Amino acid sequence: MAAVFRAPVSLEQLNALSRNTVIAQLGIVFTAAGDDWLQATMPVDARTHQPYGILHGGASVVLAETLGSSAGNLCVDTAEQVCVGLEINANHVRAKRDGVVTGTARAIHVGRSTQLWDIRIEDEQGRLVCTSRLTLAVVAAGHG
Repeated sequence: MAAVFRAPVSLEQLNALSRNTVIAQLGIVFTAAGDDWLQATMPVDARTHQPYGILHGGASVVLAETLGSSAGNLCVDTAEQVCVGLEINANHVRAKRDGVVTGTARAIHVGRSTQLWDIRIEDEQGRLVCTSRLTLAVVAAGHG
């Protein structure tokens, strides 16, 4: 896919925007970006575990929505428009007890009124932990 982001991605700015949010509480950190993809890591520890000591599916969904929504907003002029989640789904395919997972959001469709993002969450060996698809609505700023 051709470049979809409006400008070069500032990981520092994305991480600064995450302060005092659920993103920071879960330890999610933006780590890399390309022309049409965004990547972040999340620890698998007490913050992200479910009661049985494995990665909580909801934490994976937070990582997926964080990546897709952040990437979507990099495609619009946020003074005029913002991207908000319409629908997200996730398939949890591998349990993870500790370490770190890495999520990568890739653009499937970036339109004027909707966007579609594919998010893969993998373990340190590149094995799929969760796959997710996020649909975003592009709305006027202040009306999300």
